[in-house]
Amino acid sequence: MNDLKNRILEMVRDDLTGIEAALIENLKPNVELVSTVARHILFSGGKRMRPLLMVLCARMCHYQGDYDKTFSIIFEYLHAATLLHDDVVDEALMRRGKPAAHHLWGGAAAVLTGDFLLARSLAIAAETHNIRIIQTISEITENMAQGEIHQLMRKGDLHLSEAEYLEVIRRKTAVLFQGACRVSALIADAPASWETALSDYGYHLGMAFQMADDLLDYTDDSLALGKTVGADLREGKLTLPVIYALNAAGSEDRLRMEAIISNETFSTQDFQALITYLHRYGGVAYTQQQASAHIQAARTAIARFEPSPTRELLMDIADYTLQRKG
Repeated sequence: MNDLKNRILEMVRDDLTGIEAALIENLKPNVELVSTVARHILFSGGKRMRPLLMVLCARMCHYQGDYDKTFSIIFEYLHAATLLHDDVVDEALMRRGKPAAHHLWGGAAAVLTGDFLLARSLAIAAETHNIRIIQTISEITENMAQGEIHQLMRKGDLHLSEAEYLEVIRRKTAVLFQGACRVSALIADAPASWETALSDYGYHLGMAFQMADDLLDYTDDSLALGKTVGADLREGKLTLPVIYALNAAGSEDRLRMEAIISNETFSTQDFQALITYLHRYGGVAYTQQQASAHIQAARTAIARFEPSPTRELLMDIADYTLQRKG
């Protein structure tokens, strides 16, 4: 896996440098506190997956302009905005191994900085003068907000269904990946069939990415990733490994699992016991299978393009999404 990661990083080094420069150049708030809070979340170790996808997909569509790096940062600003907002809603303690922004500057500053980043995203989109692009970015923003509200409404609900979980992660995560890939075809004025293929690739990649992320909460890597052990459960978020295992468990074990999940102050020993149940009742394996199916669908979508180094790189990114450890 490290070889795959290193190969990807080597091939996209120049692209990532350009994205970093664009993130700094286009921030420019008039209030210093906004800059401080925004930089705290933007430059705290994010992988730039979403803007990188946009740049690579545009290249595969033979984009010839010089606006791809600038346009790509829309997706990092949107992502950062949702992280700021989510951490306030979830009362999260940490983000990427650092104190969450609202703990350092207060909830109001964190929320309003997120609002600023959303506005910057729409402003950059408007500079294209392309109504389809502007509409796409607006729809992504709406979907992400509604996904968060849906999750908030079902916080701690032990009867959350798999279908609802899938709808939440589609809105909260997959639409941003999907949009980043789709608009690359729009700015390149590519054929509709290319737009559809890239949209499918981004959607399936985003779904797999979130499922893989949800699995990380139930590994020993949580602290290394800058996550509080059992963070999802402590925030009342039921994800696919838990949902599936609860439904598969017998009544007695389900009651034991529910007791752990319902206790916000569960111990490390309780959490390890829950992980044992997730493996016993197939929650971890099922989530891995579903994520793998989405990755295969993503690879199938991108295979519609002619072979090229960029296509192979997007294939590698799909494989890494499934294998990553953070």
